[in-house]
Amino acid sequence: MKKLLFILFICILTVETKAQLFPTLGGQRAGISAAQFLKIGIGGRASSMGDAFVAVANDASALYWNPAGLSQTLADQVIFSHNEWLVDIKQDFIGGLYHFSANDVFGVALTSLHTKDMAVTTETQPFGTGEYFSYGDVAIALSYSRKMTEQFSFGGTVRYIEETLDKLKMRGVMIDLGTYYWTGLGSSRFAVTVSNFGNDLAPDGQVVLFGGRNKSDWQSFSPPTIFRIGFAFEPYQSEEHMITTSIQLNHPNDNSENVSTGIEYKWKNIFSLRGGYKFNAEGQNYSFGTGLRMPLRVADVTFDYAFSNFTTLGSAHRFSLILGL
Repeated sequence: MKKLLFILFICILTVETKAQLFPTLGGQRAGISAAQFLKIGIGGRASSMGDAFVAVANDASALYWNPAGLSQTLADQVIFSHNEWLVDIKQDFIGGLYHFSANDVFGVALTSLHTKDMAVTTETQPFGTGEYFSYGDVAIALSYSRKMTEQFSFGGTVRYIEETLDKLKMRGVMIDLGTYYWTGLGSSRFAVTVSNFGNDLAPDGQVVLFGGRNKSDWQSFSPPTIFRIGFAFEPYQSEEHMITTSIQLNHPNDNSENVSTGIEYKWKNIFSLRGGYKFNAEGQNYSFGTGLRMPLRVADVTFDYAFSNFTTLGSAHRFSLILGL
């Protein structure tokens, strides 16, 4: 445990001094991957904690963050998440998980990202041709998680994605893998995930360029694969109050390494306050949010909200609803 805490401290110190954990791999990698919508997190709880969630993931939002976390849930759940993203982009997520046994959990999820129709412009008609085009992304995922022991869980996700830009479509299949391990020292646990692992992607379709030229041959790009390792524990816990802290190292294949931190305060497992901060995450910094759990006869209802600040592009608002069945 002391060694792990020391490593995490060095990670934060390194990032804050603007040094790269891997000096040859950094910001120069930005823009080299496709299907960027897969990097947009879901759920008000995770987002308000600065996305430092892979070692916390114990509700239905684990369908996105860490498939191994599905076996940490205590009941079957359904999640609805809506994201008012940047520049009028909307993201919606719906998913559910079902316990086949005390140790086996199956999940399914659908992600949709869409924008309003946009005007078609050309070199000679910069104010529009009178035509419009649309952009949208869809992902369908199947997940499975198994609790191997009381301390260790493993999970995986297979995801089909489709990205549409006017007449072009890009399709692919990706895999997520995750682990979740309780150390046995208090409530401390750590998790490791690899998300969006798959083959390179290239669009299909043909467009007419300026001058009547046709183009149907397109360059391929790698998916936005990201490696995450997180650590979480409760520094204080009683019958009425609980504080959860989390720290997470993120290593994307298309940008510099960064560290996310998050904290959550719960009162009687009913009301929650959360905050988070990202170090060395280009364009992003702080986030905060709240949550309310209402145990009803028909379902255990949890509502979460998150505000995420971006240094140049504005802010994003996420709302999520989880029904415990």
